[in-house]
Order: sequence, then C-alpha cells, then structure tokens
Amino acid sequence: MSSEPGRVMALDIGERRIGVALSDPTRTLASPLTTICAVPRSTALKRILTLIRDYQVTALVVGLPLTMNGDVGPQATLVQQFVDELRPLIDIPISFVDERLTTVAAERMMIDLNIKPEQRRARIDEVAASIILQDFLDSQR
Repeated sequence: MSSEPGRVMALDIGERRIGVALSDPTRTLASPLTTICAVPRSTALKRILTLIRDYQVTALVVGLPLTMNGDVGPQATLVQQFVDELRPLIDIPISFVDERLTTVAAERMMIDLNIKPEQRRARIDEVAASIILQDFLDSQR
C-alpha cells in the first residue's frame, strides 16, 4: 500500500466520538484533523465520506481496540460493525491497525506538551488517530 499515491486517513472510532487523522500526500507524516460525533451513525458516516472526498483520500486505516491479550472484545466488535456500514459506501482499501494503548500515548504526549486538560479532552481522539496513522505509515516503509 505504501507505493500508492494519495493521502491516508485514520479513524479512532469510539462510542461517542470518532477521531480523524490525515497523512500528507507523500504518506510520510500523520496529523490530527478533527473529531466528529459518532451519533447519529448516519451523520457520522456522511461526515467521513465528505472528508474522504474533500481530502482525496486513497486509503483508510481504522484503529481496532483489541483486548490486552489480543482478542476481539466488545469495543473492537463495535468498531468492526461501524466499518461494515462504511465499507459499501467507499471504494478505497480499509486496513485495521491494533490500537491498544494509543489513547494512553496520546494523553501522555499532550501532557508533555503542556496542553490544558479541557483541550486534551477535546482533541484526544484525533491525536490518538494520528498516532494510529503514524504507526501505520512507519510500518509501510
């Protein structure tokens, strides 16, 4: 996938919010983009489709929150169900990435950057998505 042109988008899908990150066109650097409301589901799906179109995204990466022993638990099942609804609406490849501990890493990174707690809460999902995406981009090199 790394040889394909175009931006990669990552989603960190939660029950209430979906963090979105985007790569640069060379697929080198991931940046937080936005956080969208996960409910209602139809609105969230439309918003993702709009972002994919507007940024000319050519691949999608979705964080899969496996349990600590690597199993698909209830959270990962919710993510898979969301992707099952998204898949027929888009014609770009979708990859799952193990996202265990990315939210913890995102929180730690924002604390290190002295970002205020209320700003951390607002941006945690998109920062987690950018960590998921950067891990993916690095693994493709």
